[in-house]
Amino acid sequence: MAMTIKPIFTLKEALKSLWRNRLMSIASISSVAATLMILGIIFALIININSMAQSAKDQFDTIQAYLVDTLPVEEIETIMTQIEAIEGVKSVAYESKSDALANMKESWKDNAYLLDGLEENPLPSSVVIYLEDIYYSSGVLKGIEGINGIEEVKSYQDIVEQLLAITEAIRKTGVIVIFVLIAISTFIIHNTIKLTVNSRQREINIMKYVGATNWFIRWPFLTEGTLLGLVGAGISALFMKLSYDYVFELMHSDFYVLVSAYIVPPGELMRDVIFLFVVIGAGIGALGSIWSMRKYLNV
Repeated sequence: MAMTIKPIFTLKEALKSLWRNRLMSIASISSVAATLMILGIIFALIININSMAQSAKDQFDTIQAYLVDTLPVEEIETIMTQIEAIEGVKSVAYESKSDALANMKESWKDNAYLLDGLEENPLPSSVVIYLEDIYYSSGVLKGIEGINGIEEVKSYQDIVEQLLAITEAIRKTGVIVIFVLIAISTFIIHNTIKLTVNSRQREINIMKYVGATNWFIRWPFLTEGTLLGLVGAGISALFMKLSYDYVFELMHSDFYVLVSAYIVPPGELMRDVIFLFVVIGAGIGALGSIWSMRKYLNV
């Protein structure tokens, strides 16, 4: 009669095996923890740079076209009409010299008094172009090149494109690094389970001859590998939380105050990181176990 799988028996056998091969178990846990820590760092970088890029897209989805001084109202209206006809332009607004100075005073806040001593307003009037999406920026810039009366153009396209390029480079590099580290971790867990299977080969043969199914034999080893992966995931999650909390607090100091507004809060990031670590950690452990048992159950 086939033996049924008992969860308590399975867990006890897995824990006994972990203690019996504790040096290899420590090596396996360390490998998984190191892999997941690097994964966490890359994940945090990508999430935060994506946050910065999205904020830049939301805040910098405008182009400011500075006008030649003393343009008549009719010509300004003509320029605005021409710009509105360009694909990707959501709306257009005129900003006079006095409006520009008032906006600058507002942005300077406590230091706005420094502008009170100006004898005349040095700021030019401009047309503020609101885009449907930041990706229309290059097309709109080309569209306004030939319009007479525009003296200079200010665009934030380069900032967003650089952020997106950095994100893509980190993502591609991260995929390669993580793939290699996962392979190494899986191999180490494979060898850890393999030692246990080798030491119990005679016992496994006897169990099969008295009716034990492959899965009855396989479950303790599968549980052992999964536990190795989960412990490694727990350690890496703890280090990731402590490290990210420290960096988050550091970035909120006065020196980094401009950058800190774009940093993803620890609670929001760690929800995703813990889920990712548990799934990948358990997956690495289970995969290493299954791999190590394949040929040993063919008796």
